[in-house]
Amino acid sequence: MEQDQGCCGTQLIDGDGVFNVEGLDNFSKITKLSQCGLSYAIVAIMGPQSSGKSTLMNHLFHTNFREMDAIRGRSQTTKGIWMAKCVGIEPFTIALDLEGTDGRERGEDDTAFEKQSALFALAVADIVLINMWCHDIGREQAANKPLLKTVFSVMMRLFSPRKTTLLFVIRDKTRTPLEYLEPILREDIQKIWAAVAKPEAHKIGINSNFLHLFFGTKVEVTALPSYEEKEEQFVREVAELRQRFFHSISPGGLAGDRRGVVPASGFPFSARQIWKIIKENKDLDLPAHKVMVATVRCEEIANEKLSLLSSDQGWLALEEAVQAGPVSGFGKKLSSILEFYLSEYENEAIYFDEGVRNAKQKQLESRALDAVHHAYAAMLGHLRSKALESFKMRLEQSMHKGEGFAASVRACAQSCLVEFDKGCEDASIRQANWDASKVREKLCRDIETHAASVRSTKLTEMIAKYEKQIADALSGPVEALLEAGELDAWASIRKLLKQETEVALSEFSTAVASFELDKPTIDTMVQNLREYGRKVVEKNAREEAGKVLIRMKDRFTMIFNHDNDSMPRVWTGKEDIRAITKDARSASLKILSTLAAIRLDEKSDNIENVLFSSLSDGTVSVPSSKDRSIGAISDSLASSTWKEVSPKATLLTPVQCKSLWRQFTAETEYSVTQAISAQEAHKRSNNWLPPPWAIVAMVVLGFNEFMVLLRNPLYLLVLFVVYLLSKALWVQMDITGEFRNGALPGILSISSRLLPTVMNLLRRLAEEAQGHQAPEAPMQQSFSLQNSRNQTQPNPTSSTAPESSVSSSCISSTDNEAEYSSPNSMHRRSTKTSEE
Repeated sequence: MEQDQGCCGTQLIDGDGVFNVEGLDNFSKITKLSQCGLSYAIVAIMGPQSSGKSTLMNHLFHTNFREMDAIRGRSQTTKGIWMAKCVGIEPFTIALDLEGTDGRERGEDDTAFEKQSALFALAVADIVLINMWCHDIGREQAANKPLLKTVFSVMMRLFSPRKTTLLFVIRDKTRTPLEYLEPILREDIQKIWAAVAKPEAHKIGINSNFLHLFFGTKVEVTALPSYEEKEEQFVREVAELRQRFFHSISPGGLAGDRRGVVPASGFPFSARQIWKIIKENKDLDLPAHKVMVATVRCEEIANEKLSLLSSDQGWLALEEAVQAGPVSGFGKKLSSILEFYLSEYENEAIYFDEGVRNAKQKQLESRALDAVHHAYAAMLGHLRSKALESFKMRLEQSMHKGEGFAASVRACAQSCLVEFDKGCEDASIRQANWDASKVREKLCRDIETHAASVRSTKLTEMIAKYEKQIADALSGPVEALLEAGELDAWASIRKLLKQETEVALSEFSTAVASFELDKPTIDTMVQNLREYGRKVVEKNAREEAGKVLIRMKDRFTMIFNHDNDSMPRVWTGKEDIRAITKDARSASLKILSTLAAIRLDEKSDNIENVLFSSLSDGTVSVPSSKDRSIGAISDSLASSTWKEVSPKATLLTPVQCKSLWRQFTAETEYSVTQAISAQEAHKRSNNWLPPPWAIVAMVVLGFNEFMVLLRNPLYLLVLFVVYLLSKALWVQMDITGEFRNGALPGILSISSRLLPTVMNLLRRLAEEAQGHQAPEAPMQQSFSLQNSRNQTQPNPTSSTAPESSVSSSCISSTDNEAEYSSPNSMHRRSTKTSEE
């Protein structure tokens, strides 16, 4: 049979029952059936032979099935099952034209193919048209009876998962209205249904008079006029019937319930398997097909419920809420949602094979649990995070209250785990036996990790606290002891170190007891604190060793420039500079000996003896030659290590001590030199009397003049007046200040000022003799000029003042003598002269 390209028809099953696999695959490719998904419908037609089935299908769906030629007689036209695409129908619709029943070609007894084709049509079609004659309605013996028995029989055996629509098409209707024909037809259907033998498995529906209650089958009835006698009316009413097939799969359409449909891509395989099962079971006892159908349908129901679960608003809201934080009553809410969809599955799959139904139910439950497990895991994650944060907060509060650390950790961890267990119990669902032990173990590990972190932080802070306490207690005193450089400095340091370390360790042991650490750990921490105290002392000692030269010079200056009462020395010539210098250098050498090595282990050493024997016992030479050295230095200092001291405890090596001593002596020799110079200057300044022989000569040679003065007192008065005038001139003219700049400039200055000064002095004397007060302005002006001159004259001794305090004392005494003619002194002496 030729088919046009629009309807694209092909024979699906031939008259011998051979399934056309290749033809169906080509049909799917050409019509693009596999791309339709679930948007397709299948319409099949069955009825007596030569009842106009092909004609009806061609007019109804614009197909091109082969029709009977009435002129040639009534014979079998359609053999097997043909299929074609319905033209102009949406959605995609496939028409199946079945071989007619009750044909003489098949014979009276061979009804196997009729039952097989009817079973196939009911298994794959969404809508089954049952074409029957109008005059057979109401008859007891009619062609419709075997047809309906065949349909009902195969429907009972099929127990199809789909709710097929049975559309009875009454052909060649008479004047009797359809309203009267339809009740009679339904009554006949009920009688045939009651007479059909039913399987034992479905006895519960035997007495039911409602076919759709048992099968869910939808029954429709329509009537058409005669095609031969009323062709125009037939075409018009067929066009009206055609409109009912548009959107047939929509809710309320002819296709009815679509839950049993397979995807379009799987239709060729499904049809082939169904026909294979039908062919292999001639008696139509199809348990394998029943299981297959149940498997497909139950799986579809399960997929449907799972899809509904994934789009359930309650579940979506619960899922969104649990992602944001813990949800109270999570387990009860989720269990209720799962229970609803599992019960819905049971209600819809109750009539299918029990084994398949239960297996698919378990799969549905497993898949549903897998779909919601992430929410349960998120809920446990929130409970774990909440419990961990609660532990952190409680531990911090407990620590602030001063409670023991280990006890606080145990109490807080216990309460948080109890809280977590309650949350897990609230989050558990009835359908699953999920174990939260792994999450609980992770919570325990997190608690232990945080507790260890806090413990480490607290211990670090505590150790830092006591290290600071030890450092504060040792740094200042150690520095003072090393700076003093006493013989028992290191003994005092050791005693101080032991005392302060024991105090800190006692407090530390009391504080660390609350952590309940093991003894080896505590012993290690105590030992570290002891070593830290030693390191503090060693650090201070090394810092002081770096400043040893400064300390030595300070000690030398202090002893050399100050006496036993700490008063500044005045070099009058009676001091023993050599002894003072030796004492000062010995004290400085003690500092060098103290800072040469670290002595915290109470081991004896010979450093002090070596240094004193090598450096201090030499002869101190007066710094008058170019080679300023201290005696002969022994070769015992020509080494980089001390015999009794380890390299780690060495602060200054013998070679460094030797170099430092040389530098020290070189830098302190200037002070000694200045002291010696100051002594000599003081001796010269105090030795103003002439020698004794000169005094004796003056007494012997001036005896006569002395007697003359005694005999004439007027001479004494004249000499006294001359002395006063000379002293006044000396003070007025500042003779000493004038000669500071040299002899020649002094003589020139005095000669130019001598006469005005004498005249001014005589005039004042005359005025005083007459009883008149002389104006003070000229005298004050003279004093001011004198004072300004003295201030502008440089001090020759100040430019050569030494750095040491010894030279400063000498210069101070010299300056005192030079400042005898200062303005205040001049003023006092001029006043005294005026009064005289």
